[in-house]
Amino acid sequence: MNFCAERLVSLKTRSLIGEVSDSMTASKKTSVKHKFKPNEYIVYPAHGVGRVVEVETQEIAGTTLELYVIDFEKDKMKLRVPLVKVESVGMRKLSEKDLIEKGLKVLNGKARVKRTMWSRRAQEYEAKINSGDLISIAEVVRDLFRSDRQPEQSYSERQLYEQALDRMAREIAAVQKTDDAAAVAEIEAVLDKTAIRVEKAAEDAAAAAAAEDDEAAA
Repeated sequence: MNFCAERLVSLKTRSLIGEVSDSMTASKKTSVKHKFKPNEYIVYPAHGVGRVVEVETQEIAGTTLELYVIDFEKDKMKLRVPLVKVESVGMRKLSEKDLIEKGLKVLNGKARVKRTMWSRRAQEYEAKINSGDLISIAEVVRDLFRSDRQPEQSYSERQLYEQALDRMAREIAAVQKTDDAAAVAEIEAVLDKTAIRVEKAAEDAAAAAAAEDDEAAA
C-alpha cells in the first residue's frame, strides 16, 4: 500500500477513535459486548473482507477504549475500529451460504443498465460497492460484465467491475474456504453462461422477427 493509502487509513482510524472519544466525554459507559473474535473474517463496507487480529485497548479521555484491529492482508493495511462504532460503520459477519447462493443467482439475470450519464451511474455503482451488501455488489458485477463477444468496457467501467468482482470473490472465498482465484473463476463461469444464454435469446428473437417480416412481404 502506498503512502497516501496508509495516511488515509491512519486518518480514518483516528477519526473513528476521535468520534468515540467525544461521545465518551459526555458518557463514561464504554463496556461493549464483543461481537467478533480474533481470527474471525469480517466485512468492512469500505474495504471488503478483513480478519480480526485482536482486540486492543487504548486510554482515551481517561477511559479505556476497546478496538478491533482488522487486517486486510491483500491490501497490506490494518484498521482499528472501536467496538462502539461497529454498527454505525456497517462492519458485519461474513454472509451465510444461502446468501452467497443468492448472490450468484443475481449473476444469472440480464444486465440492468440505466439510460443515464455515466458519471451518475458510476456514483451509484461505487455506492453499491462500498455498501458492503453482497447482493448490491453482485448487481454491479452483473451490470458491468462484458464477454469476449461484447464491446469492450471503458477504462473506468473496467476499474469498477474489477473492484466489485474482487469484493464479491473475496467474500465467497472466505465463506467457501477457498482462494480468490477459484472464487473469481466460479463467478465468471456463471457470467459467461448467462451472456451466452442472453445472446442466443436475442438471436432467436431477431430470427423470429425476420421470419415474420418475410411472411408479411410474401
